[in-house]
Amino acid sequence: MSDLTSSRALVTGATSGFGRAIAETLAAHGAHVIVTGRDASRAAATVDAILAAGGSAESLTAELGDRDSVTALAEAAGAVDILVNNAGIMSYGPTAATAAHFDRDFALNVRAPFLLVGALAPGMAARGHGSIINISSGVAARAGDGYALYSATKAAIEMLTKNWAFEFGASGVRVNAIAAGPSDTEGSRSTAGDALPGILDAFAETLPLRRNVTPQGVADAAAWLAGPESGYVTGALLRVDSGFAIG
Repeated sequence: MSDLTSSRALVTGATSGFGRAIAETLAAHGAHVIVTGRDASRAAATVDAILAAGGSAESLTAELGDRDSVTALAEAAGAVDILVNNAGIMSYGPTAATAAHFDRDFALNVRAPFLLVGALAPGMAARGHGSIINISSGVAARAGDGYALYSATKAAIEMLTKNWAFEFGASGVRVNAIAAGPSDTEGSRSTAGDALPGILDAFAETLPLRRNVTPQGVADAAAWLAGPESGYVTGALLRVDSGFAIG
């Protein structure tokens, strides 16, 4: 298990799904976790769960689609050793139907991580260490009907991952991404509704591993990338997708 004792981690979108699992897992490995989300009560619930399990956490609310709110979040978080850019939004549908969401989706999925890295990575570099983990998706590399806008945002974050790995690597800061596969999360349900479990069960049969991804599976990968065991890994895209990308 990765020993993250004495580390401070900022996890965006940490009130549900992948983000909450990541926050709880990093805390279980010893990190002090700054839980962020739009809803203060849900952020507090995540913090309470971490504290009840013996971990250390605090919460900060932010609207990551707003530039000023992102800047304020970075200032309030202070020095962090681990940054997990998890918060995101998915608009599903034809290009014409999702065009109205273009600015909103890029602001949350791409601009917010860009601003947070710009604000927090220089401090990591000055201290000589740090781990930045960006949560991407298998659809960044696999085209599908209705995913044009979402895929574009995730493809952007994967290329930013590589560039940041170059920019900050000499200072001891590692930057990696996780391409997550299909999973039953609150965000997925907001798109597919109550039909999601059946859709996922059917889709799982098409995957090489015959099972969909769980939030805990993504969280375990994030904890490994955050810790010393992955000390020589940077600029990498870790696929946690049950083989979705090769299907």
